Amino acid sequence: MDSLAAVPGTGPATSPLPVLRKARAPKKFADLPTDRAVVMAILNVTPDSFSDGGEHANREAAIAYGLKLLYGGADIIDVGGESTRPNADSITPEEEQQRILPVIEALAKAGALISVDTMHVDTAAKALDAGAAIINDVSGMTFDPDMPALVAERKVPYILMHRRGDARHADPKADYQDVVAEVLAELTELRDKFVAAGVAPEQIILDPGLGFSKNAEHNWELLRATGQFAQLGHKLLIGASRKRFLGSLLTSAGKAAAPKERDEATLAVSALAAANGAWGVRVHDAGASLDAVKVAAAWAK
Repeated sequence: MDSLAAVPGTGPATSPLPVLRKARAPKKFADLPTDRAVVMAILNVTPDSFSDGGEHANREAAIAYGLKLLYGGADIIDVGGESTRPNADSITPEEEQQRILPVIEALAKAGALISVDTMHVDTAAKALDAGAAIINDVSGMTFDPDMPALVAERKVPYILMHRRGDARHADPKADYQDVVAEVLAELTELRDKFVAAGVAPEQIILDPGLGFSKNAEHNWELLRATGQFAQLGHKLLIGASRKRFLGSLLTSAGKAAAPKERDEATLAVSALAAANGAWGVRVHDAGASLDAVKVAAAWAK
C-alpha cells in the first residue's frame, strides 16, 4: 500500500501536496539514538495552538508538515489534537481523534516514530492502533484512572509529566516552598502509582512540566536541576520550546518576544539540558535542535 511520504515541494514533485511513495516500516523506540539526546518534534493539529496559531489544523497541512519534520531529522513526532495553552477550550475525545488519527496513520506509514499527545485513554488506545508507539500525557496529578492499565497492557513508553490542577488554568497552583524538591516528590509519587498498576519502570519517561503550574523562576530552578531529575532512574524529557518564560526573558522595549522569536533561546536550553543528562527535548524547530543536541553530545565526550 502506498503512503503519503515525501516532503512537499522538493525534487521532481513541486505540488504543495505530498507525493506517494511505498509505505515504510515505522521506526521503533529501540532504534532511537543513544549517543545524543533525542529530538521530539511538535505537531499540533489544532486551530488554537499558542505557537503556530493553527497553521497545521488542516489534515493535509498537518501531514505535509509532519513529513517535513521527519525528513528534517526529527527522531519522534509528537502529534496532538487538543491545545493546552492558557484558557484554551476543551474538546471531546471524539473531536481530538478526528483531528489526529488520520495524521498519525499517514506519518506512521511514512516511517515516522509517533508519540500521541493526549490526556484521554480512548484517544491513546486508538492512536496506538493507528500507528503511534508512545503516549505523551500532560495530565499530571489528574491522570485518567484507566491510563495506567492501558500503558501496562500495551507495554509502550509513557511520558509522565508533572502538573498540578487543570492544564489550562494551572497558574493558581504555582505555589511551592521548594519547587525542585516538591516536583521531584510528586513525580516520584505519580511514577509509583503507575508501577503499582503494572507499568514497567523502563516504560516511564519523566517530564518536569515546564510552564504547567510553574512561573518563570520555577522553570529556571527546574532546568538548573536537570541532573537531579535525570538521576531518578528514568529517561528525562525537557519541553521548553517557545514557552512564555522564554518570551519574558527576551522582553524588548517592554514587549515579550513572540513565540517564533524564542527559537534561539530554546536551542540554548535544549543544548544545556542535553549536556546535563536529558534523554530528549520536545521542540518546534527540529532541524536546529538536532544540531544543538549533537553539539551537546560532542561537548560532553
